[in-house]
Amino acid sequence: MICRTRSCLSSILVSFFVLVGAADSFTTRGGSSDDAGADSAHSSTMQSRSHIVEAFFAGNASSQQLKEEIKSKANDLTDFLIDTRRTLHRHPELMYQEKETSSVITNVLDELNITYSTGWAVNTHQGVIDGEGGFGIVADIGNKKDPCVLLRADIDALPIHEETKGIESFRSRHDGKMHACGHDGHTTMLLGAAALLNGMKDSLNGTIRIMFQPAEEGGAGAKRMREEGVLELEPKPQHAFGMHLWPTLPSGSIASRPGPLLAACERFEIVIDGVGGHAAMPHLTIDPIVTASSIVMNLQTLVSRALSPLESGVCSITMIKAGEAFNIIPASTRMRGTIRALSTDTLLSLRDRVEHVVTSTANVHGCNVSITYSPDYYPPTVNNPELFDSFSKHVGALVSEEGYLRDIEPTMGAEDFSFIAEQIPSTFFLLGQGSSKDPPSSYGLHHPQFALDESVLSRGVELHTNLAVRALRKLAGNDHDEVSA
Repeated sequence: MICRTRSCLSSILVSFFVLVGAADSFTTRGGSSDDAGADSAHSSTMQSRSHIVEAFFAGNASSQQLKEEIKSKANDLTDFLIDTRRTLHRHPELMYQEKETSSVITNVLDELNITYSTGWAVNTHQGVIDGEGGFGIVADIGNKKDPCVLLRADIDALPIHEETKGIESFRSRHDGKMHACGHDGHTTMLLGAAALLNGMKDSLNGTIRIMFQPAEEGGAGAKRMREEGVLELEPKPQHAFGMHLWPTLPSGSIASRPGPLLAACERFEIVIDGVGGHAAMPHLTIDPIVTASSIVMNLQTLVSRALSPLESGVCSITMIKAGEAFNIIPASTRMRGTIRALSTDTLLSLRDRVEHVVTSTANVHGCNVSITYSPDYYPPTVNNPELFDSFSKHVGALVSEEGYLRDIEPTMGAEDFSFIAEQIPSTFFLLGQGSSKDPPSSYGLHHPQFALDESVLSRGVELHTNLAVRALRKLAGNDHDEVSA
């Protein structure tokens, strides 16, 4: 990894457009030719001490005073947050290819004079996934001593053609690529938190590790960074926190739960080889389409008959490709699908059953079959119950617009924050963003019309910052029983 610091936040977005092409123009909010957002981020870090934070660590400032201090400073960053998020949204990049996204992040960190290391999350499966990777970024803010808390955001986009209406000025400039999962928002919120935390760095009794992680969308970027030692760097993080924008929750609400929150996930590809021929003479063929149809139907019994009714699981076939003509039975069929469960044991058990069903069904029909899996299955994202009950749920409630933390059922979506939560006590939150009408922000994740409610960006900054500061005091054994006050 390469370590560096630099400095001129007002030119960040201009520099970014030089990198990606001068034909792209930046729309400044409020009609000013200057980057107002950059100025507000810069001014927030002129001071590196916070009297409120120091008093909070000493037990001389209330939890409410700290909350209001962070809220005020996060709101001051609104222009910066919106401008930065829209810049990232214009230029989505797929997993292990996030070069320009990484440049935007490092430019902001440079201007904030935050030391960071680059080169994280190298793609170790280039034969399966395109891109060299190495675009992850790690920064430490504070006194470089224990205790240490990790904050993480994912940065990659999806291979989706954007159809979101009403965002012409910052629509994706790369056809077939889109930030349809809110990672542009996640990145922006963590940058905002880095700005606030850097403004109080000399008042922090510990270290905040900021982790910008590539390749969440199936590339296990968090696992790569874990393998590369992000959790072993001194000081070692003792808690980790992450969040995801969630369009099915009202904007400004926050939800989570102890235990499994998001599912374990495996994906697979099945190739069925038969004997092709004329559609009018099926008796001279071995039809891989009929075989594929039988496999699809047989797999539907796995969850209902092979899994306990008290457990949760999903097995879905999501792609079938075979043949090109109406009068030809093809020689092969290709299928893709996914398995989900709320525990790793259940996931691996279902994976074994899938292989058995696929192989047996193909044999019955006289076809040859192969099944391959992803290089890295994702474990479930499990919120540490003790950390959640004693700390995280109180901070979530404190920051939520509703004044309480919503208890939410587990979802079968998957998240590679799970690789971090496997190793250190962690909490993952869902930040509601579904209330905007222009454009509608209630479209689901990975939908081509997904839109982000930018009004919640400052609340994400608040959540990150409150979690970081309050966790440091908790880990120092100096929380004064005032986490939820």
